[in-house]
Amino acid sequence: MKYLHTMIRVSDVDKSLDFFCNKLGLTETRRQDNEAGRYTLIFLAAGESPDSEIELTYNWDPEEYTGGRNFGHLAFAVDNIHETCKRLMDGGVTINRPPRDGHMAFVRSPDGISIELLQKGDALEPEEPWASMESTGEW
Repeated sequence: MKYLHTMIRVSDVDKSLDFFCNKLGLTETRRQDNEAGRYTLIFLAAGESPDSEIELTYNWDPEEYTGGRNFGHLAFAVDNIHETCKRLMDGGVTINRPPRDGHMAFVRSPDGISIELLQKGDALEPEEPWASMESTGEW
């Protein structure tokens, strides 16, 4: 058995690609439009794990998606959690659970998908503004 991908539905392709590619750092690997089914599939991957993809599914006919806690989250290991969170925050992303411990943080995609960020290797020493930043929203 081989793990292929995780599919999430998105309501705005541009906002989702801005978040996942420009802010989080994933790369679009391929795209497929299906006119008969009225949807677009966009596959994304992280540089260090190109075979483990996220499939963004955009249905052309608008519909409202409600987040179910049964999904959980996507998780990514990062080289420096403080720098990653700073870059995301500077890009307008809310840090829902700051990396107070130098090890773990949570953010959300534009469609409310929870993203866990984990420090590669040992936790970094706690530092400001993260050490005293309160959590916000849900993750």
